[in-house]
Amino acid sequence: MIESQAPMLEMLWEPHDPRHALDERFGFSDPESASRWVAAMLDKHWGVRIDSCERIVMSGGNALAWVGTPSGRLLAKWSVVLDRFPRLMETARLTSWLHGRGLPVSVPVPARDGRLQVEADRVSMGLQREIVGDLLDTADLNQVRAAGVILAQLQDALAAYPDADQFLAPAVSSKPLTVRVTEWLDSRADNLPMAARDTLRALVTSAPPDRLPRQLVHFDIRSANILWARGGVTAILDFEEAQHDHRIVELARAAVLLGTRYHSWGPVSAEVRTEFLTGYQSERPLTPAEAGWLNIVLLWQALAMVPPGEDPTGWGPSALSQLSQETAR
Repeated sequence: MIESQAPMLEMLWEPHDPRHALDERFGFSDPESASRWVAAMLDKHWGVRIDSCERIVMSGGNALAWVGTPSGRLLAKWSVVLDRFPRLMETARLTSWLHGRGLPVSVPVPARDGRLQVEADRVSMGLQREIVGDLLDTADLNQVRAAGVILAQLQDALAAYPDADQFLAPAVSSKPLTVRVTEWLDSRADNLPMAARDTLRALVTSAPPDRLPRQLVHFDIRSANILWARGGVTAILDFEEAQHDHRIVELARAAVLLGTRYHSWGPVSAEVRTEFLTGYQSERPLTPAEAGWLNIVLLWQALAMVPPGEDPTGWGPSALSQLSQETAR
């Protein structure tokens, strides 16, 4: 029997009215009807009876519900974005495989018929057990170093994933790294000072040959997607952005975005970036080619985060500080 108390509604990052989003995107007139639907889905497809639906968080066409059961709290995540359904199925298979390799991920709970992701009535739903932990705290350098280590371990595992080709898609990442950075400078960097663009362009021109291998990577490593408890990383979350790219691109992107969560994104300090990179390289040293590209890609990723117009969280000063360090080398 579900408790009568309505679940709390939240938006993950969008500044929208959650009740309006619940109705417009998911077709529920109130939180109670959404709660009853979640309970019916879990009962029908997983054989799970829930005691309560405590919270529903929405982002785009996706929603996540925290539910209480006699055996503990579960998370039901569903999407109404039809063209994402195949990727959600592949992501469920990937996380199940990573769990089998000993990686700290949120493993899907199989439905009654063995499916890891259930598609029914134009909805794709997965079920997971709640993993206890707090979001990674970048003020704690021990956590930062551990995040670097776990990224290296995750990349090693993903390099061996037998079905990585299921995540292949025509994308800019298939182009040489030199071309990608140059095209970005030509088309998306008008808001940056000319000196910054010229410096990055010169660094790319003098970079080592782009002979870096590509593989499947997570591509959204940041505080919002890493849980920490009991002195270690307890979960890497949200593999829905997984794609093929260079390890060094993901490493640099993660070093720049590590402190970001859901609101008021801001850069981390140079000390945090250094600790993260040190942790990574303690587990997996960079190849000579990767070492030659690292500072270039770090600068590229930092400059890419500088917004046009107002910059309340300081991405511009952070990137320009990194630029100054690069020109002083």
